Amino acid sequence: MNVLSRNSLVACAGFVLAAAAHAAPEPAALVDQHHCMFCHTRDAPFLAPSFQQIAERYRDVPNAQFMLEHKLRLGGKAHWGDTPMPLPADRGGPLSPEDAHTLVQWVLSQ
Repeated sequence: MNVLSRNSLVACAGFVLAAAAHAAPEPAALVDQHHCMFCHTRDAPFLAPSFQQIAERYRDVPNAQFMLEHKLRLGGKAHWGDTPMPLPADRGGPLSPEDAHTLVQWVLSQ
């Protein structure tokens, strides 16, 4: 292997490791703090749609990230079923824009 190929391989490996380090892990503390699992599960409907169902419905919808962050931060009417998103005060308190973004990105990655 020549020096150029070896350097390219090292650069690619570094990129892959950096990308893996920035992959969105489950934001367990936020999920617990805001009681998400009281109504949602990862892969099956419960009182509300599963995270996978939400991802399937909204993953490719323009502006869905913004709409879901807004709903997560403020609560809102039900988009399917009869259970609305509870108000933040009923789910563990206010949610920062950054935390809402983190949660929505994680859900949409399901």
